[in-house]
Amino acid sequence: MNEHCNDLVVINAAGLLRSFGVGLTGVVLGIYLFRLGLSSFEIGFVIAAGLAGSALATVVTTLRADRLGRKRFLVLLSLLSLVSGIALAKTPRLPLLAMMAFVGMLNGTGTDRSAAFALDQAIIPGLVSDAKRTWSLAWYNALLDGGGSLGALVAGLPVFLEHHLSLSVLRSYQLVFIGYTGLCLAVAVLYSLLSPAVEIANPSTPQSSTASMAPGNKKVIAKLTALFSLDAFGGGFLTDALVAYWFFRRFGIGEQSLGLVFFAVHVLNAVSHLGAAWLARRIGLVNTMVFTHLPSSLFLMAVPFAPSFKWAVLLLLCREALVEMDVPTRQSYVAALVQTSERTFASGITNLARNLFWAIGSGVAGVMMQLVTFSTPLLLGGGIKVMYDVLLYRSFRRLRAPEEMN
Repeated sequence: MNEHCNDLVVINAAGLLRSFGVGLTGVVLGIYLFRLGLSSFEIGFVIAAGLAGSALATVVTTLRADRLGRKRFLVLLSLLSLVSGIALAKTPRLPLLAMMAFVGMLNGTGTDRSAAFALDQAIIPGLVSDAKRTWSLAWYNALLDGGGSLGALVAGLPVFLEHHLSLSVLRSYQLVFIGYTGLCLAVAVLYSLLSPAVEIANPSTPQSSTASMAPGNKKVIAKLTALFSLDAFGGGFLTDALVAYWFFRRFGIGEQSLGLVFFAVHVLNAVSHLGAAWLARRIGLVNTMVFTHLPSSLFLMAVPFAPSFKWAVLLLLCREALVEMDVPTRQSYVAALVQTSERTFASGITNLARNLFWAIGSGVAGVMMQLVTFSTPLLLGGGIKVMYDVLLYRSFRRLRAPEEMN
């Protein structure tokens, strides 16, 4: 039991640091690429390349992590993330920048949804009882969003360095991304401390393959994956990098002010995870997912019509107080519906679908910003998410997790 507690501490600490870097890049990435001279389409392309790389990493992790070692994969994924930090610090030309973003799994969403995140989801339920599963995942996600909020808070660091060290604005950004590279290395060191308890019982058996999954579970996971793909496609229009870029262009708001906004965003996200666990015990996992997520999308769709920056921020914060409440409940629901040996596959395949469609959504959002109207991503992304909520409720309102049967 003590070994399990130590592993939970390591996983939570690594997630906190990793999310700190994601929160930082989520705010500054789009603005930094714009300062480099990239167009809206090119910015969307780089973000999409990073998400596509994360999707491929999730595929490999899903198929191989249980057999070759979960700890080994978590360390390797953290080391690969160094490449994206180096890419941003060195700022090569677009084709090479996109390639390095792909290899380094550059995350411009502002929210950690990496292959390591998917593997953490598979490990945590195995370290606790069913009764504690949702709460453990809620605390994990709360810490991730806490790290993201702190990362967003220091998004004004490039401007601070520019003014106080008399550096060019691009050089200031480069120093920040060098620090991001060191952060990835620290996460790798933390994961190296995990015990054998995080591994599955028999790693020589391909337990996480689809062939070993019960037919009924396959059908459920396939339907959930399709729905999560729809949600993620809408989410690809709404990455932190693109939303921060939208505020920057629409209202002329700089990095320091945006950093404060996204700090508040991630604090609300963090608190909402714990609220989701409390609410799920009373109304169920599916109801919590739907009845918190649906109004958040409506708040988002109202943002482009806000008459001022203050109103736009208020609507955004209302959205963020609710939008992440489906995250720990979704993770707990997926883990509850499958066997322990199936969790890496179930977590991996659902997260893979989300990453792929996030990447597609980000690329489409960049095109729409440039060719249609600048606010199209917010409206279309919110509308797609509303559709997802309705379909999820219709499909799964009667399928409950084991702990909800009574």
